[in-house]
Amino acid sequence: QVHLVESGGGLVQAGGSLRLSCAASGRTFSIYDMGWFRQAPGKEREFVAGINWSAIIRHYADFVKGRFTISRDNAKNTVYLQMNSLKPEDTAVYYCAATTTKPYDCWGQGTQVTVSS
Repeated sequence: QVHLVESGGGLVQAGGSLRLSCAASGRTFSIYDMGWFRQAPGKEREFVAGINWSAIIRHYADFVKGRFTISRDNAKNTVYLQMNSLKPEDTAVYYCAATTTKPYDCWGQGTQVTVSS
């Protein structure tokens, strides 16, 4: 079992920045890819960014390219999402996910990000 805990969410003004963290514990040796997803009120959960084990491959949703950066520190079993130039439409609950035996089969509880205009 892998346990994921997100932190770093909060309230920020448009144009501001936040850095989300996701700490993994448990069978962390079984983690391959990690990613961030988000879900806004009344909308479906959507992919934001992903990163492979070696951090060589990173991919982003079009709506965050150039603004968000995903990174990971395997020594700390932590993945980060640096979010810059935040917009009100970025308001959502952000979830961390990990791939162990299946793609993104392990999820955290989420952290709220609210961007005011």
